[in-house]
Amino acid sequence: MLSDITNAISDADRYRTDFKYRIGTIILHKTKDDIFDVVDGQQRIISLVLLKQCIEEDFNCTILEKKFANKATQYNIHRNYTFIREWFSLKSDEAKKEFVNAFENILEVVVICVDKVSEAFQLFDSQNTRGKALDPHDLLKAYHLREMKKYPYEMEHAVTKLEAKDTAQIGELFDLYLFPIWNWSRGIKSRPFTAKEIDTYKGIAEGSTYSYARRASRAMPYFQITEPFIAGNDFFEMVEHYMYLLRDIKSEICNNPRFKEIKLVICGGKDVETPEDMDKVKFGSAGFGYTKNLFYCALLCYYDKFHNFDEMAVKKIFSWAFMLRVDMENLGFDSNNKYAIGDENSRYTNTVAMFSKISFAHMHNEMAGLQIKVRRDPDIPSNDR
Repeated sequence: MLSDITNAISDADRYRTDFKYRIGTIILHKTKDDIFDVVDGQQRIISLVLLKQCIEEDFNCTILEKKFANKATQYNIHRNYTFIREWFSLKSDEAKKEFVNAFENILEVVVICVDKVSEAFQLFDSQNTRGKALDPHDLLKAYHLREMKKYPYEMEHAVTKLEAKDTAQIGELFDLYLFPIWNWSRGIKSRPFTAKEIDTYKGIAEGSTYSYARRASRAMPYFQITEPFIAGNDFFEMVEHYMYLLRDIKSEICNNPRFKEIKLVICGGKDVETPEDMDKVKFGSAGFGYTKNLFYCALLCYYDKFHNFDEMAVKKIFSWAFMLRVDMENLGFDSNNKYAIGDENSRYTNTVAMFSKISFAHMHNEMAGLQIKVRRDPDIPSNDR
């Protein structure tokens, strides 16, 4: 909330004096005694009251007189107030004045007040349970468009380009490839890419004076999966770039005769003609699908850094990924997670942290020379290996 208000203050200064930032909706039920019960918005109201108390010495409000008996509520209020106070302890008096001004001139809420309690809870239900929640990439789209306000032509162009693409494919790009690679390259387990994780792809504010921001700005339009980018138009360029890169690596596996054996394994022995046909092949168990995704992630990470398809490097990456399938009869995303970061698990033939290896490699032949162990199961007939 503090970050959102800070950004709103900045936007108001940058764009126009009548700029407004909506911080939510509050639903009230007016009783016969002219008392207003808060049906939805309690957390927001209390947080804003705590904020006002921190930035205005003479601030007073009847909510401050409210006694909360619940221990969890008491703890949360105390924790939030402490956080707000510490946050402002590092700010100047001018920053406090800007927040006071924001309450008066920038921030607004929508207040819905009804007389019947049944209507109040009907509204609450509609507000919180109906409608399809925005996907993470839709939230990122809105965020980066806001960062492009001073470039109206570029905004329109970016929207046109993004809306021409399959939204399901954009969702898969982040959920199955970009976000796992971002985490695994840092040696940490990944998790589902939800709205809670979008900060990873908010990028660096244009005009930031940080050294790493200037470096990223000079690097554009060259992207790296493991590196940040400049907020705004570069987000849309980045999405397009990696959709093309993912298509390139699948085309290479499908069409390069040097990788025919890999294609046959991925497609269950079927010699398909196009990457699209390769994706349509439903072969093996769910565990096989996780292994195939792990291979594509590692290959995308490699190709993103070195932009070549060295035969030995690609085959080493393939052998590394599919040894997980040999090692484990039943596997899922958690198995991928542990294997990708090189978990020292005795069940794994290889404990190579492949994504970290790629991140730290200086030349592509370091990957070609990587020692990958290959185990054959003596109980499986040779024709089925």
